[in-house]
Amino acid sequence: MMTNLFSIFEPSSSIFNLSTNWVSTFAGLFFIPYIYWASPARWSMLWSKINLTLHKEFKALLLPSHTGSTVLFVSIFSLIVFNNFLGLLPYVFTSSSHMAMTLSLSLPLWFTLMLFGWINHAKHMFAHLVPQGTPFALMPFMVLIETISNVIRPGTLAVRLAANMIAGHLLLTLLGGTGPSLSTTLVLLLLSAQILLLILESAVAIIQSYVFAVLSTLYTGEIN
Repeated sequence: MMTNLFSIFEPSSSIFNLSTNWVSTFAGLFFIPYIYWASPARWSMLWSKINLTLHKEFKALLLPSHTGSTVLFVSIFSLIVFNNFLGLLPYVFTSSSHMAMTLSLSLPLWFTLMLFGWINHAKHMFAHLVPQGTPFALMPFMVLIETISNVIRPGTLAVRLAANMIAGHLLLTLLGGTGPSLSTTLVLLLLSAQILLLILESAVAIIQSYVFAVLSTLYTGEIN
């Protein structure tokens, strides 16, 4: 019997007392090498086209000197979207719903950007703290507000991704748990609702991956 609703997100599978749930984080990497040694399939051509489109979009958000960084953000998008989709499969651990994984992506990225910006472009970073046209009396408050908004960026990135993945999985679990006590007609309605929710979760998996990558790109674009 499930004593805690959030226990569905806890690691439980193990081999020789070694947790294997986090292996699913890198399971998406097994799909990538197939593109390079096999004949191009439709899904691989589609994935290549998606990567090229993302590269062009991220390139437009960056300075010409930083366009090589698009490889990093496309890779982050690929990692997150693989994890989100694998988490929709039964008995697969959803690592992207854990702050341990989302913070591990956002915090080092934000910290390196801040370190690079303050070392190489200190004046520009100070200028970002006071928007143009701010009255002199409001400048101290604007510096405080901009500093706080800058510091919480990795947390907002991590919480946004984890919370959206948890919310959908919890809703699917809550609705699925009511099935045994329902009549046949209501079970059919419940099944239809679950299918619609699964489609919605698939869309959320893509959208949240894209939002994470785009916001990371925008934060990088400010360091110039």
